[in-house]
Amino acid sequence: MNPLWETSIRDLQKALRSGELTSRELVLGYLQRIQEHEKQGASLHAISELNPQALQLADALDRERRIRGERGPLHGIPILIKDNIATADQMHTTAGSLALADSYAARDAYLVEKLRQAGAILLGKTNMTEWANFMSHDMPNGYSSRGGQVRNPYAPGLFDCGGSSSGSGAAVAAGFTAAAVGTETSGSILNPAANHSLVGIKPTVGLISRSGIIPIAVSQDTPGPMARTVEDAAILLGTMTGVDEHDPATRASQGLSHYDYTPFLNKNGLRGARIGVVRSFAGNDMSEDQQLLYQAALTILEAQGAMLVHDISFPFDDSIDDPTVLFHEFKSGVNAYLSSLPASFPLRTLKDVIAWNKEHAEEALRYGQDILERSEGLSGSLTEPDYLASRLRDLTLSRTEGLDALFHDHQLDCVLFPHDFGEVVGAKAGYPSITVPAGYEPSGKPFGIMFTGRAFSEPQLIRIGYAYEQASLLRRPPLLV
Repeated sequence: MNPLWETSIRDLQKALRSGELTSRELVLGYLQRIQEHEKQGASLHAISELNPQALQLADALDRERRIRGERGPLHGIPILIKDNIATADQMHTTAGSLALADSYAARDAYLVEKLRQAGAILLGKTNMTEWANFMSHDMPNGYSSRGGQVRNPYAPGLFDCGGSSSGSGAAVAAGFTAAAVGTETSGSILNPAANHSLVGIKPTVGLISRSGIIPIAVSQDTPGPMARTVEDAAILLGTMTGVDEHDPATRASQGLSHYDYTPFLNKNGLRGARIGVVRSFAGNDMSEDQQLLYQAALTILEAQGAMLVHDISFPFDDSIDDPTVLFHEFKSGVNAYLSSLPASFPLRTLKDVIAWNKEHAEEALRYGQDILERSEGLSGSLTEPDYLASRLRDLTLSRTEGLDALFHDHQLDCVLFPHDFGEVVGAKAGYPSITVPAGYEPSGKPFGIMFTGRAFSEPQLIRIGYAYEQASLLRRPPLLV
């Protein structure tokens, strides 16, 4: 078996099944790995909080395995989750904010219920860009007032850790967990996954419930898996799907979701796939080294039988980046979440959070809170003409005139972007994307490629992503000191 921190979920489960390993030993192994590499002064600041009940959960699941057998592929496997995902246990749910540092959720998020049912061990929560990078325009990726600055294990302090699921990316890359859950509104899974040489899946909005997650925008938010391999990401993805009465968006997944995505892992999955090659979003932002890596990825795709449709472009400019919808939906969503907390918690609205931050400005407002304040200045009723016009424009540009038109006009299975360029299009459309490692620049900085498909085309994206991964096998772990 590979070192613990590089062993796949499937191989960990084999070791657990054979008795070579117990879940208690697995938890202890990850805790030791975390202790060794999260030392003061050299910390990656990837983890905001560890679960004090993790070993007790491991013992219970070891005993259950002996008596009843395993529940499934995640039985006894430690998983980290982002610190905006609610857990009704001894861990806090804070979105990285000191204002919520004493906040306990009243109930588990739906995806947490699903993970617990599958026998996964919640090892802890990962640090993140505070308020999912929706607090201040000046805030760097990976910073939170509660958890500090996440650092990329491939070059701490040098390479961008990405945002806002930064801690999830750093923790998986560093081998602190078997896999992790992130959340995304626009790039917050795909960007840190690409920056940490990981596989990240941003699912179709509605495939996984958002209930119990501190939100940004109900129209775009989704949780998703981050892992070292496509297979591990597929295993975690299937565990979290399901129709949740508390999230109406999940009703659209009825009959289109799967509880097991591993049957779609096909090494020959690129044969005959029609892939649109998008360059317009990268533009001059790609360095010469990145362009060479992208071209190498295209060569591999063609060699595996993919039919590439080149120079695909979108009929719009940077107007697709307009964040108006997010500002309107944030206030509504945050107020609803805070109102669901136990009555003893004093902060009940976004206005309360802003006031608390001002009272504790030295600790809480290192980078300000202009985004919070702008959102608070809106009604939160989602009735303003500005909001409605922006929402309709987003859907028209991203779907009708964007991805839907490209898929139809060129008969595409998916479109391909370098790294995470263009993630905003799939995010606003609510369509799925997967990023896969595609090599390293001469500096050692990770580079990825991203496939975006139609709504609920996760099986197809997993098939294509897995085939590319297995044909390239480019990922290598960081060298931690």
